[in-house]
Amino acid sequence: MRQVVLDTETTGLDPKTGHRVIEIGCVELVNRKLTGRHYHQYINPEREVEDGAIEVHGITNEFLQDKPVFAQIADEFMSFCEGAELVIHNAPFDVGFIDWELKLLASPRWRRVTDHCSVLDTLALAREKHPGQKNSLDALCKRYFVDNSQRDLHGALLDAEILADVFLLMTGGQTGLALTQDGDIRGDEGARGLEAESAAGPVRRLAGDRQPLPVVSATAEELEGHQTMLNLLEKTAGKHFW
Repeated sequence: MRQVVLDTETTGLDPKTGHRVIEIGCVELVNRKLTGRHYHQYINPEREVEDGAIEVHGITNEFLQDKPVFAQIADEFMSFCEGAELVIHNAPFDVGFIDWELKLLASPRWRRVTDHCSVLDTLALAREKHPGQKNSLDALCKRYFVDNSQRDLHGALLDAEILADVFLLMTGGQTGLALTQDGDIRGDEGARGLEAESAAGPVRRLAGDRQPLPVVSATAEELEGHQTMLNLLEKTAGKHFW
């Protein structure tokens, strides 16, 4: 199973009022393990970034001037995502922006996101698991003990990496880390993005050598207690389905 954890940064809140995508960050999971492959790109939105948005992500108009436009990176980005399940926190926001970019592109190859990928919204999932509680990415980091200390400003690649850890913990799995950079995917202009200084400083990443999330095995006593309960249920109900 291939999943791509995705996040974007934008010039503002609503693509229908002319706002555009300015950063895309993705990390790849295969069979619920991080592979080390990722896609990252800054994008020239061909318009001004709102001041309120800059306060959130720190990406300035000056920094974006020499970056490629979406049409130049669309094939590379969509090819990275094609066929995967996209894992996105508040998916309607990011998918809405990408769909708008694809509509402006008017490419015969790329249509709507859901024509090429399935989508899992981790915000909707978190609300089901934790009703009545805060379910922002920062709140989930606190709940699942995921380090988000570098998240003083939003950044698409950092947020995608953090969401991958949160998603794996929230859905009961573990993460495996591939420490090689051989699988990095990034555009020609965006290749500078992973090393370049932005208005907010270098692109922030989670530590590549961080320890995999722990798998806690049941003790012999816990296994014995579990089996005792199963035997009791079977005796009471007559049969079971596990």
